[in-house]
Amino acid sequence: MINPLALAKAIVTTRLVGPALPHRYVGQLAALAWWGFGLVGEAAQAARIAPNAVAVDDEDAGEITYAELLDRAARVAVALRERGAGPGVQIGMLARNHVGALEVMLGASMLGADLVLCNTGLSAPQLAEVARRQALTLLVHDDEFAAVVGGLPQAVARLGEGELGAAAAALPRGTGPGRPARAGRTIILTSGTTGTPKGAVRRNPGGIGPLVSIVDKIPLRAGETVLVSAPIFHTWGYAAIQLCLTLHARIVLRRRFTPEAAATTLLEAGCQVMFAVPVMLQRMLEQLPAEPAGRFPKLRIVATSGSAYPHGFATRFMDRFGDVLYNLYGSTEVSWVCIATPTELRRNPDSVGTPPHGTVVTILDDDGHEVAPGEVGRIFAGNSMVFDGYTAGSGKPMHDGLIDTGDLGHIEDGLYVVDGRADDMIVSGGENVYPAEVESALLAHPAVREACVIGVPDEEYGQRLAAFVVLRDGARLTADDVRDQVRAQRARHCIPRDVVFLPELPRNATGKVLARELGRRL
Repeated sequence: MINPLALAKAIVTTRLVGPALPHRYVGQLAALAWWGFGLVGEAAQAARIAPNAVAVDDEDAGEITYAELLDRAARVAVALRERGAGPGVQIGMLARNHVGALEVMLGASMLGADLVLCNTGLSAPQLAEVARRQALTLLVHDDEFAAVVGGLPQAVARLGEGELGAAAAALPRGTGPGRPARAGRTIILTSGTTGTPKGAVRRNPGGIGPLVSIVDKIPLRAGETVLVSAPIFHTWGYAAIQLCLTLHARIVLRRRFTPEAAATTLLEAGCQVMFAVPVMLQRMLEQLPAEPAGRFPKLRIVATSGSAYPHGFATRFMDRFGDVLYNLYGSTEVSWVCIATPTELRRNPDSVGTPPHGTVVTILDDDGHEVAPGEVGRIFAGNSMVFDGYTAGSGKPMHDGLIDTGDLGHIEDGLYVVDGRADDMIVSGGENVYPAEVESALLAHPAVREACVIGVPDEEYGQRLAAFVVLRDGARLTADDVRDQVRAQRARHCIPRDVVFLPELPRNATGKVLARELGRRL
């Protein structure tokens, strides 16, 4: 249940209620009553309250109003229905960030179809396996992925963006599918950094509660211009779209991210908010020319999620671009756990902040007892948006209604700190080593740009540490230099036996390091 004070604070913070004609508010409530608080309901209420406001600024399609977006999505829904999509039918989408992808997301929801959002970094065999596991009957894809979808099973129909767009455009304005018999589900794939991605069923919001939770820590406002650089097939990018629709924001979408293009867009579009994954900000920090503070004068918020910041990154970013950085710690399964504000990141750049309103977080030992502050344990969390389970029928371990995040962490000076994945912990010669503590020691060296530490099998010690290091341009280090860096800051059992220098770490499309790829390089 929403705390009335938190709701009032959210309404004031977001400026969600403003001057409008009475029939606009009546239409807004009617749209939510008809569609519910899912993706279509959020878009429909925005179209009622601000029909002529720009919904999407797309590099190819230009500016599209909320009324136009809803109409285009309805015609896409009819075009999808003519190709077999409908209530309960599993369809997939392989697309980058553009308005056509958003129309497919809305159109599938209008039909009551289950939409599987596929990672654009999947190889042809991986995509074929996802299609088999998720029982896809249709895959909608950007035309650039024609070769990747060529390996799909024959039972899966393929529909390119060009063909779908032409079919929808041929339908008369006002064409729509009507309300479906059942609500469609959105299925987001897990990162798949250690194996085949699993499908996690994302829960539709039951009301305004999720917005209240997010704006409790991130001061979003209605009607702002928002650059969504985080991939919309990812939990964070999808959440950004949901928030933007709820706040009838102007959503800026670009298919590909580069630091230079993002900087140009932030300036030219006058963006107040940017949603990104951490690796994107790392590249901006490294590749954009140094300039005085105030490079992006309108930018108030840079909100990230998806992976941990490198040691000290938050301070470096804010020193360069201002105290605009917010970091959400969560997962596909649990949505959000904690959010770090700029003030909290200044206090401890390695923390993930504190839980927002409506979120319960506890840290437990192996016996299920809450640990004392400073002690490391397993992080359990609960909120209104915990996932509804995997499509294969399995779930995550629970404790007293809270979900096991799979992470280890502790509380330090009132802030939560994540120490790493529980299954990433390395036991070498009987000693427990958390990769994050070794990585932070390596990243403290001025020559090191990126580092990743994993455990590999060892006949004598069970496991040994292997460090994969990316150096800054022009820097030089030896393997012994790397070991000495760790030796000076950590215990003896933290020193990596193997040191491998790479030009870059292998990452998926959301910026997460692919540990399985690193293991193969030894």
